[in-house]
Amino acid sequence: MTSSELFIVKKLQERQLAGNYRALQPDNALIDFCSNDYLGFARSIELKNKIDAEISRAGLTTNGSTGSRLLAGNSNYTEEIEQYITDLHNAEAGLIFNSGYDANLGLFSSLPQRGDTIILDELIHASIIDGARLSFANRYSFKHNDLNNLEEKLKRAKGNCYVAIESVYSMDGDTPALAEIVALTEKYNANLIIDEAHAVGLYGFGLVSEHLQRKVFARVVTFGKALGCHGAIVLGSKLLREYLINFARSFIYTTAASPGQIAAIKIAYVHLKASDEEIEKLKTNIRLFKHSVNNVSGCKLIESDSAIHCLILKSNERAREAASLLQQTGLDIRPILSPTVPQGSERIRICLHSFNTPEQITLLTATINTFTNAE
Repeated sequence: MTSSELFIVKKLQERQLAGNYRALQPDNALIDFCSNDYLGFARSIELKNKIDAEISRAGLTTNGSTGSRLLAGNSNYTEEIEQYITDLHNAEAGLIFNSGYDANLGLFSSLPQRGDTIILDELIHASIIDGARLSFANRYSFKHNDLNNLEEKLKRAKGNCYVAIESVYSMDGDTPALAEIVALTEKYNANLIIDEAHAVGLYGFGLVSEHLQRKVFARVVTFGKALGCHGAIVLGSKLLREYLINFARSFIYTTAASPGQIAAIKIAYVHLKASDEEIEKLKTNIRLFKHSVNNVSGCKLIESDSAIHCLILKSNERAREAASLLQQTGLDIRPILSPTVPQGSERIRICLHSFNTPEQITLLTATINTFTNAE
């Protein structure tokens, strides 16, 4: 083996010994309690047929975009859909990226400069952390949803300051005090950036209200969760959009999304506007889950009103054990292991959907209650 191969073997062995080795899983026939397809859009035949019809109606004849948007990959259709989404979110301007990861990477790596300050919630998504690292700005994290700790960090900020939070946290499912955080960032003249990836769908077009939108520097909305397709958009001012076109490397140096992907995004938004029934089904399922599981002693659940619910098990071994039991019962739930989450907060992450039946949720909660009572 070469020295590089020996390094790879060593690192993989270390991960196996730590109990957090990752592996891809094949398709299965289990009941879905792990995907981000909260409203069932990704599996909707009705939506697929509408997307096919839109591709035909718009005359989208190419399979790919053929280049980056600054070269051959832009189109009038893409810009029309970009503006359509921007208007739905009551924003001044928006720029579509190929994924939520690309959007956060491009935004946070290009905007803050050396000598500026980025302040992140300690549970912020990895894509924001990676973008912040590439910026060379000063970086601080504050305790999760802790306003006092955030203010301490704001007092230490230098240069232009950017504060990043999620409106629904991907691994906890909880929501910060948005109005209070907006007030704090205004007090210290900081720029607030909110990732709305897991809020769009259950909460319509997101949790950032029309009143708060005017006070938020930028929002990131991804299309791969409740909207059931792929990509993301950064919403903000026209000035920010022009800046990202010129400086966001994850936008500049990549082939643009295909016309079919842009059509899917448009139709997913059209579908969302008419999905009150599906949203209500999801809310009903969330209420049923919370009522059923909270009546059992010993159940260590993070408080959440979103589609994401997490049972903290404090070790990779226990998280794997719980997930295995649920999978044997026919439920597709995956363990979330460190280092994806901090050591000691290993968990199973439960995603509820509009298409889950009451019987499936009852089976889920009964199995969890049995497991936690056996501890």
